[in-house]
Amino acid sequence: QGQLVESGGGSVQAGGSLRLSCAASGIAFSWQTMAWYRQVPGKQRELVATISSTGAKDYSESVRGRFTISRVNAKDTVYLQMSSLKPEDTAVYYCNILGGVSWGQGTQVTVSS
Repeated sequence: QGQLVESGGGSVQAGGSLRLSCAASGIAFSWQTMAWYRQVPGKQRELVATISSTGAKDYSESVRGRFTISRVNAKDTVYLQMSSLKPEDTAVYYCNILGGVSWGQGTQVTVSS
């Protein structure tokens, strides 16, 4: 059974940076399109960024130009580098296989103004 463990969240001031990590196990990681999502209480989970098995990247309009997704297949790990953070980026961040249905615990990101 696959497992995804997110880490790297925290509290920062607006304009700051954080790097999230997601370690995968039990999945054919290098073959998967991986994604980062975020969720605010009371709202639907939002797709933030994706990276394909070949390294093609895509971003939501709300984070494009500020966030960078990357992966290291040798480590079964996907990253999300977040810069120029805004208070509206505050959420629990999750990684998953694109379209995956089992979720990890996520990592909280809080951005203060």
